[in-house]
Amino acid sequence: MKVLIVDDERLARDRLNRMVSTLHDYEVVGDAANGEEALQKTLLLDPDIVLLDIRMPGMDGLSVGKKMTSLESPPALIFCTAFSEHAIAAFDLLASGYLLKPVRRDALVDALSKVGRVNRVQAASMHTDEDEDENARARTHISAKTRRGIELIPLTEVRFFQADHKYVTVRHENGEVLIDDTLRDLEDEFGDRLVRIHRNALVMTHHLEGLERDSRGHYQVRMRGVEERLDVSRRHISGLRKLVQTL
Repeated sequence: MKVLIVDDERLARDRLNRMVSTLHDYEVVGDAANGEEALQKTLLLDPDIVLLDIRMPGMDGLSVGKKMTSLESPPALIFCTAFSEHAIAAFDLLASGYLLKPVRRDALVDALSKVGRVNRVQAASMHTDEDEDENARARTHISAKTRRGIELIPLTEVRFFQADHKYVTVRHENGEVLIDDTLRDLEDEFGDRLVRIHRNALVMTHHLEGLERDSRGHYQVRMRGVEERLDVSRRHISGLRKLVQTL
């Protein structure tokens, strides 16, 4: 697959070039030091993948990404940056990956292995009005900082959130991660898609299957794709019963 590297720092471009060049099935076809040059080379070289820095002078990487996604056959985007707060904005563009600098080879290999060209349906959903307020859009993914960088989990794959001391565990269909969000913040943001079953747990309603009692007579929720049962506090049983009846 053809790779274009975009970063305003020459050393960063050279480092990524060396790493990609050691990998089978990937070829660096060019690099660019700014947004305008990146767009020109994308049109000229038709790369399959663009490794794109976010914070650059002039047109930043997020602006470049928006323009790239409007192309008839857009490249897959993997954002590389030292600033983790851009994770959600990057995923709003349906980026194929998000890596924190300094990029490690194993993280790069993992991101590249998941990449495929973006189809036109995805491209249409990526394109947003330039004047749209970024903060007004609801998140569609949960971000978690892991040893491989920023992991972005589609909200549709999340089963439940469970608080434990200062962190919240996100259980999703491929495992679990820790996040810094509080249950209250999550409830405020995704309230219509979540139901509280306990002071320390929120469950995604679209994965909720029903209520059952354990050997102690305590109510627990049953969820699709999760063997574990979560306890329901007495104050939430009535509301949960009504919700289950509508499913």
